[in-house]
Amino acid sequence: MRPHVNLPNSITLGRLLLTGVFIISASIGGLAAHIVALVSFVLATISDWLDGYLARKLNLVTSLGKLLDPLADKILVAAAFVYLSAQGLCPVWVTSVIIGREFLVTGLRQIAIEKGVIIAADNLGKWKTTFQLAFGITCMVWLIFDQTSPHAGLGLLLHWLSNPDNFLFQTFLWGALALTLLSGVHYLRKSRALFLD
Repeated sequence: MRPHVNLPNSITLGRLLLTGVFIISASIGGLAAHIVALVSFVLATISDWLDGYLARKLNLVTSLGKLLDPLADKILVAAAFVYLSAQGLCPVWVTSVIIGREFLVTGLRQIAIEKGVIIAADNLGKWKTTFQLAFGITCMVWLIFDQTSPHAGLGLLLHWLSNPDNFLFQTFLWGALALTLLSGVHYLRKSRALFLD
């Protein structure tokens, strides 16, 4: 018998709350607020993996979960990229492409549902989300350690790794964009039959 409280769905709702904390903290600005924003963003990222894992492991996959999980992901990613564009860390056109792709896939899924077809998430989409979230974390780390100007130890390493001129930052940024475009095209190809009738 299933429990009254669905744990994976509760975690997904928690991700939406963490996204709210991220948005408020990032908007306030300053070192302490950026630290709160980073922690909430990292916890939201972990919950993205955890809720799906538990839903499959505990056989608690629900229709509500199928709706909430991708919605929570999209809100988190959109909020992060809009904020990072405002901070000058991500080109506005890249953010526009990423958010546009999310609208496209959401629309395709809605059309599919109306025709009784389910378009499941694929590996490209999962890698796309991974790179997007990794880019968000890298940027938030940069915003924190750039304010503290560390001179030694772990802080210096994180400052160097998250620097916008560094390979890691660039890899996550352009990797996220490339995977966004590839997965968008892939979803279009998988859905082309929906437009033939």
